[in-house]
Amino acid sequence: MRRVAVFGKPGSGKSTLSKALASATGIPLHQLDSMVYKKNGELVDRRLFDEAHERILSSESWIIDGFGPLASFNQRLEAADTLVYIDLPYVTSYWFVTKRLLKGLVVKPEGWPDGSSVLKGTLESYKVLRLCPKFWNDDFTRRLETQSTDKALYVVRSVSELRNFVRLNVG
Repeated sequence: MRRVAVFGKPGSGKSTLSKALASATGIPLHQLDSMVYKKNGELVDRRLFDEAHERILSSESWIIDGFGPLASFNQRLEAADTLVYIDLPYVTSYWFVTKRLLKGLVVKPEGWPDGSSVLKGTLESYKVLRLCPKFWNDDFTRRLETQSTDKALYVVRSVSELRNFVRLNVG
């Protein structure tokens, strides 16, 4: 486990799991939301994002948390030696997004880009969650399993699996 891609729906616990994994392994963590968005919440110039993403992928070890542009997602899937797909039930993801909003009224949420509006981000997360079944579905999981025969693939489907992942998979 040296190059780890962590991905899934909004509100699935990617940032929390990635931070714990980075802490346990010492592998540098790169949270895509902080790379994709400026401090004011606007998108970073795509060329600048692509350059930063390429630098990370060419480094010896990394944990990248998030989705980002589709082309970069596919590059990560190819470059990673470990894939962690968090596929919690939709009701759980909606609850986690709502919980993040409520907590965000007091403290910046885990992995949240500095200066970005928690309210705007939450509304965007709800919008993305509505569209997720078109992408995060059984066909995606089958393709992922087929394409990752030379990688460690973990599909996390419950909150208890999410909580136990680091403990069970870091030696």
